[in-house]
Amino acid sequence: MDEEQLTGGLANAGAVVRRGAVVERPAPPQVAALHGFLTALRSGGFAGAPLPVGEPAGGREQLEFLPGDVAVLPYPEWALGEEALVSVGRLLRRWHRAAARTPFDGRAGWSRELADPAGGPLLCHNDVCVENVVFRGGAAAALIDFDLAAPGRPLWDVAMTARYWVPVLDPDTAAETGRAHLEVPRRLRLFADAYGLSAADRAALPAVLAEATAVCRAFVGRRIAAAEPAFVAYFDSCGGWSRWDRLQAWLTARLPLLERALTD
Repeated sequence: MDEEQLTGGLANAGAVVRRGAVVERPAPPQVAALHGFLTALRSGGFAGAPLPVGEPAGGREQLEFLPGDVAVLPYPEWALGEEALVSVGRLLRRWHRAAARTPFDGRAGWSRELADPAGGPLLCHNDVCVENVVFRGGAAAALIDFDLAAPGRPLWDVAMTARYWVPVLDPDTAAETGRAHLEVPRRLRLFADAYGLSAADRAALPAVLAEATAVCRAFVGRRIAAAEPAFVAYFDSCGGWSRWDRLQAWLTARLPLLERALTD
C-alpha cells in the first residue's frame, strides 16, 4: 500500500504517515487511556475525532484517517475567513459537550505541557491549532492530534484555541503567517459567540488568554532547553525571546480592549 507523509506542525514533523484509511504516528505515553477515551467518545455519538485502529506497537499508534481539508502554511484564504473561525468555535463546543459525558482515566499521566494549571472536569484538547482541524464543505468537522490532551476547564481550551484561530497575536507576529490584517477584538467576539460562551466566562477570558500565553511560552522554553531541532530552527528564525516579549507586552496592553469587545 502506498505511504503518504502527512505534513503540518512541529512536534511530529516527518513522523506521521497515511496508509489508505489508517494514519500511523508516534504514540504518546498515555496512549492506552487516550485510545479508551476516543473509543468511548465515538460510541457516545461524537464523530469529530479519530477512532483508534488496533493496538499500539513499537511506539507507534494507528488511527482512522479522517477525510477533509487541513490548512497548513502558507494558510489558504478559506482558513482565515470568519466562517471558518465560527465553525471552529461551534466544533469546540460540540467537543466539550461530548467530552463532558465521556469518562476518562484521571490517573493516566496526561501531558502537562499545555494543560490547564487549575485542572478541570473534562479532557481538553489543548492544541486546537490551525493544523489540527479537519474541514469539510468549508466548516470545521473534526479535531486531530490529541497528544497534549489533559483535564481542564472548558474556558482554558477556549483560550488556547482562540490564540491560534483569532489569532490572539500582535501584528508583527501575526504577519509571520499572513494574518496581520485580521481584527483581533472582532474575531474574538465572533469566536465567543459561536462557542456560546457565558457572560461570566466572557469576562474571565482575557485573563485566561494571558495565562495561556505564558504557559505556551514556557512550553517553547522547555523545547529550546532540550535542543529539539525543529523548535530551535523555528525559534531562531522568528526572533527568539524578543518575539515573545513583544507578544506579551502587546497582549497586556490590550486586555481591557478585548474585555470590552467580549462583554459590551
